[in-house]
Amino acid sequence: MDQKRIGEFIAQCRKNKNLTQAELAEKLGVTEKSISNWETGRNMPDLSLFKDLCAILDITINELMSGEKLKNSQDNLDENIIKLTEYTNLKTMRNGVIGMAIFFMVLVFISIFKDKPTSALVSLICAYDSVTFLSRYKINKCKSDLFSGVMFLIAVICNTIAFIIS
Repeated sequence: MDQKRIGEFIAQCRKNKNLTQAELAEKLGVTEKSISNWETGRNMPDLSLFKDLCAILDITINELMSGEKLKNSQDNLDENIIKLTEYTNLKTMRNGVIGMAIFFMVLVFISIFKDKPTSALVSLICAYDSVTFLSRYKINKCKSDLFSGVMFLIAVICNTIAFIIS
């Protein structure tokens, strides 16, 4: 997925509709900075905004993902579906990593302020495994991934409670 190309296409379509970044942002309920980030290719719009963005710009989601107007609505469709799936998977994994980093920082601060050994941070490993298995379950719907993810999540909760109480 070429974010820069998609961003340039969003800018071009917005200008063709005689909309400012502020006006488009207001219609979508986002900040003007978000529109700027999309148009420069720094970020992509959230998936939940694709339908409304395309309706406002009078383009299809396939055209948005291609970064250009298409003569045939089926052009690049398979490729764009695959790219969108990969984008969704990467976003899910990124959110999991951010969540784990926050969780890790909280546990480190608790261990520092409660004068506890950092060896109790085993729950961080369980959190990582939980996020990994649950993300895999979300993608491939394998029940063993769901079971493993839930078991690691229970381990995280138990370890965290034991860590805070001790």
